[in-house]
Amino acid sequence: MPDTVPRPSVVSAATAAIFCDLAPLSVLAIGGADAAIFLQGQLSSDVKGLTPGRCQYTSYNSPKGRMLANFILWRDGDGYRALLPGDLAEPVRRRLAMFVLRSKVTLADLSCETSRFGIGGLGASPALQRALGVAPGAFTTAEATGATVLALPGPRYLVVAPAGAAVAMQETLRREMLEAPFEVWQWLTIRAGVPVITAATQDQFVAQTANWDLLGGVNFQKGCYTGQEIIARMHYLGRLKERTYAFHADVPRVAAGARLFSAAFGDQPCGTVVNAAPAPDGGSDLLAVIQLAAVESADVSLGAPDGPRLSALALPYAIPAPA
Repeated sequence: MPDTVPRPSVVSAATAAIFCDLAPLSVLAIGGADAAIFLQGQLSSDVKGLTPGRCQYTSYNSPKGRMLANFILWRDGDGYRALLPGDLAEPVRRRLAMFVLRSKVTLADLSCETSRFGIGGLGASPALQRALGVAPGAFTTAEATGATVLALPGPRYLVVAPAGAAVAMQETLRREMLEAPFEVWQWLTIRAGVPVITAATQDQFVAQTANWDLLGGVNFQKGCYTGQEIIARMHYLGRLKERTYAFHADVPRVAAGARLFSAAFGDQPCGTVVNAAPAPDGGSDLLAVIQLAAVESADVSLGAPDGPRLSALALPYAIPAPA
């Protein structure tokens, strides 16, 4: 039976400004005199070009060009901060530490020292302006009451504050917005068309298949970085057969890593769910990396060839036709 039970908490994001506690996300700090040079050789974005007051999407990839993590990166004084899923923070920190060698670089998890909040929904910008006195434009940052505010497309906002200021920040935001659970932030991120790699999908997708190039998370003019050869070859020479698309499923829950099927591919999977969250009117909205031929067939099912049928949702950006 189709799941058509409305989710009031998600409905609120479609009708009002909301804020969510982002405790499931972690903050990594990258500092030291060589931090910029080090990150430039590890991440897919132009870290050297990241100036104070700006933030950027980026990814950390395997030598085979597959995404180990993707996240938002910003400047903090002379260092950098990254916000990424909590289940990836320590593995990413350990892996980066393997390549520090003699570089003057420090890596630390600041999750216990910070509180993180996500803001979005209808009227998010004016609500944030009333609450904190700032509402920066996309991919810019601002300081407010001891916290850093980062603006993402949507519009969506991240607020990173000292852990000791968490209660006061919640009270401030609560005066202007509705409080919602973390899954509402996940839904807003899905509707913004931004896939987030988690432990369930780590080391599976090249950046372009996750639309990371379309979202500004890959710089093709910078020098070498881990995985760059594969990512650049796909950009300049390859013909993409997969991209990330949005879908709706009339089921209450969908797991990251679940496989998709299409008659065009018979019994073979044609795609993988990257993220999913409860939808406002019931069911689940999701992002999936999927074969373009399956999308063109308009016949996609979840979990098995005879599984629940998926309906396509619009993305807020265009996917170019294959070259």
